[in-house]
Amino acid sequence: MNEGRPRIAIIDANTLATLGLRQMLQNVMPIMTVDTFGSFSEFEAAGPELYFHYFVAMNIVLQNRPWFSEKNRKTIVLTLSVSDTSQLSEFHSLCINQPEKALVHQLLQLVQHAHGDGRNLPPMPQVLQQKILTDREIEVMSLIVQGYINKEIADRLNIGLATVVTHRKNIMDKLGMKSVSALTIYAVMHGYVDINKI
Repeated sequence: MNEGRPRIAIIDANTLATLGLRQMLQNVMPIMTVDTFGSFSEFEAAGPELYFHYFVAMNIVLQNRPWFSEKNRKTIVLTLSVSDTSQLSEFHSLCINQPEKALVHQLLQLVQHAHGDGRNLPPMPQVLQQKILTDREIEVMSLIVQGYINKEIADRLNIGLATVVTHRKNIMDKLGMKSVSALTIYAVMHGYVDINKI
């Protein structure tokens, strides 16, 4: 079903963490297919050369360090704290033990650092390139992801509070999103808001 799409692998025995990260990655990079593996041997059997990036639990990287060191540009180590990264400084890392907003922010920074302006990424499918939101909805979305509450948005845009609530509902419905984190990812990845403003 997703033939032709670039693929990302998550290699971690923690099923809940893997499922959460998979959902976030699919929101951040909808052009990617994300596969999950509970062990290095499962991943190896699937054919590692198929994958664009590997998001890997720290213990798996440490147990297979020579293999991952050869592919350090493709490897992102999943750490439990920021201090864990010192022993694996040759790799990019992602701290998964932090609030959702901070995790989304760090993930977006990783993507922008590695693939700024979309370089090295395949083109978005045509359906995802279409402008779905009106100009006013884009303004409202930008303010939502920057942390403004409905009343502040109404005041900034000189519109009624009920109008903001309606725009907010329409934005979520049009994009099929249920959380501000997903909306934040969409806004940053489509260039509607600078990551440094969230």
